Amino acid sequence: MTVIENENTLKHKPGWITGALVGIMLTAPLIVVFYLGEQLAGLPFVPFDIFDWMGRVTPGAIITFVIDTMVDMLTALNFGDELSSTAKTAENLMGLSTTLGIGIVAGALLFFLLNRAKQANPYLFGGAMGAGIGVILILIFNRVNLTATADPTLSMAWIFLTFTIWGVAYGWIYSDLSAIGASKAEDASANAQQLDRRQFLVRLGGATATLTVLGAGLNLVLRGGEDTTTTATTIASLTEGSEIEGVIEPSPDTIGEEAGIPDDLPNAGDAVEPAPGTRPEYTPLDNHYRIDISSRPPIIDAASWTLAISGLVGNPKSYTLNELVEDYQPVDRFVTMQCISNRLGGSLISTTRWTGIKLQDLIEEWDIQPEATHLRISSADGFDEYLSLETIREDERIMIAYAWDGRPLKRKHGFPIRIHVPDLYGMKQPKWITDIEAVDSWEEGYWVRRGWSATAVINMTSVVDTVATDAIIEEDGEMFVPIGGIAFTGAKGVSKVEVQVDEGEWQEAELRTPLSDTSWYIWRYNWQFEEGNHTFRVRTFDADGGMQTGTERGTRPDGATGWHSIDRNVEAV
Repeated sequence: MTVIENENTLKHKPGWITGALVGIMLTAPLIVVFYLGEQLAGLPFVPFDIFDWMGRVTPGAIITFVIDTMVDMLTALNFGDELSSTAKTAENLMGLSTTLGIGIVAGALLFFLLNRAKQANPYLFGGAMGAGIGVILILIFNRVNLTATADPTLSMAWIFLTFTIWGVAYGWIYSDLSAIGASKAEDASANAQQLDRRQFLVRLGGATATLTVLGAGLNLVLRGGEDTTTTATTIASLTEGSEIEGVIEPSPDTIGEEAGIPDDLPNAGDAVEPAPGTRPEYTPLDNHYRIDISSRPPIIDAASWTLAISGLVGNPKSYTLNELVEDYQPVDRFVTMQCISNRLGGSLISTTRWTGIKLQDLIEEWDIQPEATHLRISSADGFDEYLSLETIREDERIMIAYAWDGRPLKRKHGFPIRIHVPDLYGMKQPKWITDIEAVDSWEEGYWVRRGWSATAVINMTSVVDTVATDAIIEEDGEMFVPIGGIAFTGAKGVSKVEVQVDEGEWQEAELRTPLSDTSWYIWRYNWQFEEGNHTFRVRTFDADGGMQTGTERGTRPDGATGWHSIDRNVEAV
């Protein structure tokens, strides 16, 4: 008889599937609550902390697989030109989905355990579960959070209390659903008056959906009030000999303001014009690619930030941003930077004007000890990389940069400072730099520890951006189609670019004068029109005559290689 009673009791309790459904209903508004806390009080947004922590502890091979899969999907969906920004959005969605998944698993597991526990108090059980998850997430917060501006103690209390209440809510709903089941079992004739489980869940779902939508709407209102104007303080005005007033702040993101190309580019009068459809020679700042190791860039207090110099130096120093800008001769350089995970013909490559200080000038002040061989450069986001002192002393172009496009760096692009090292992929060039330590040996940096290249020297690349069939040129009775794109060899220079149509002879293209010796080249080839389906292929040669390899290779671990080609159906108009 006891067994039958236990079976009947278990039968009328809500199961783990119901618990999973409740998990969705409780976790969706929880995410909105965390976002409101961030917007209103600078409290941590836990979903992104969870995702960032997973990125830190997941083996590099798995991270690479996930990245490659995501890039494949985005490329298939034609997000090529906005790959980095779309990928960042996808990462954020993954953080939200992971948090929702935790809520689903927690609900299913809690309901399953409560069904099998004797005399268990659902409120205490749920509260303990929430508190336990809260403690784990506090540990994660302390390790990876980069954006919370609230007091850390308040942030930790917020996480703990919010998740504890969330857990208690699971227990309350379980208790109510169990009571409904027991009541129906005792008096089936009261069905018309009883609120059954389905009705309860529908009403609960409606309530949580309403809270979620209202919270999301409030978030949009709060975000809509953010400043999107361009800062009036440019680096140029700060370096004209006038005193710097106040603290230099990061340039805010702008909306539709930076779509053009500056009129004063050094090659503005060059005879070779880019073929119509070639990517912009100078990348608008908000279109510059960015690949980070965190869901969102760190928030750095410009007033308290310093660059700390330590290690094997006789003169440890600490610089403020204003000191770096005001006390040293600025240098400007047009720089093309490329991500090592950029595929053939990909968009993870951009060009802008960098302003900063020669690293050679800075290291002279530090009294570096003879046994020092490298600098260990660390960033606010937990990134680190090593740079040879020999390389610094041989290349005066290496700079500590504090401005892009004549204005302080944007937060998303590395404010307050980042480094530029010619001829290396972006994985070797830290942003949000906080510390530089002189050390006596090289060690593996952040991405090297995860299986990427130890040297990360840029491979020669060239891309067919356009076959401009809508801009056909007529010369001496012949029709020509402008073909164009980019060629980049890092700091090795470009001597020529050649184009092949189908399996024909390689033909030399025209080269536009580059913006600098560390920027890409724009090439153009006017191809004699021939109707039909054609394959257009390109290759480049460095300044010493070395040819770009035609061997196709993927991005991991040393960067992609091969000759880029596109197929086009060319028809008479």
